[in-house]
Amino acid sequence: MTTVLIADDQPLQRMGFKMLLDGTPGMVVVGEAASGAEAVRMAGQTRPDVVLMDVRMPGMDGIEATRRITAVGSRTHVLILTTFDLDEYVYAGLRAGASGFLLKDARPEELIAGIRAVAGGDSVVAPSLTRKLMDAYLQDPLQLPRVDPLLATLSEREREVLEAIGHGATNLEIAERFTLTESTVKKHVGRVLAKIGARDRIQAVIFAYDNGLVRPRP
Repeated sequence: MTTVLIADDQPLQRMGFKMLLDGTPGMVVVGEAASGAEAVRMAGQTRPDVVLMDVRMPGMDGIEATRRITAVGSRTHVLILTTFDLDEYVYAGLRAGASGFLLKDARPEELIAGIRAVAGGDSVVAPSLTRKLMDAYLQDPLQLPRVDPLLATLSEREREVLEAIGHGATNLEIAERFTLTESTVKKHVGRVLAKIGARDRIQAVIFAYDNGLVRPRP
């Protein structure tokens, strides 16, 4: 059972998320918070698997709340939901320890998949946010990529998987692309993360860009 805390200052938004999650097998809402401070307090009390965190809330915003929730080293993961398709929120959220970002207009199935992904220790970022993040991350798009020695530790298949991760592909998409089972892809991803020293897929995306496996689109 995946436990979820909803943190959003809009009552109707919280109600919509709750109805969706309560109607999804294997998920249960353990609380609702209307502010960042309340989210931090309730996360400490309920210890949910995932906090659905809005960026803009009164008082303490979602970024600071995420920082405080993840700083204690609990098993709780934060999935940030935002209507703001802007780089600075993604950067700040990553620094704060968020496990994923989705836009609030994501389809219900995307939201459910995102919750399950971060609950399982994975990371998820909306494709539009991934592109903006990476385009902004590279301060000079014409700069030659550096080559990290860790890249040489990857097998040919692992490099292909890393490149696919860099393009934002899911395990299912990678499996379909290379005609592999999802379980095999999961093992490849795990080995890639371990070899390059990445804590999650987001860090792997940055590594892929740093090493020229993926370049920002014009």
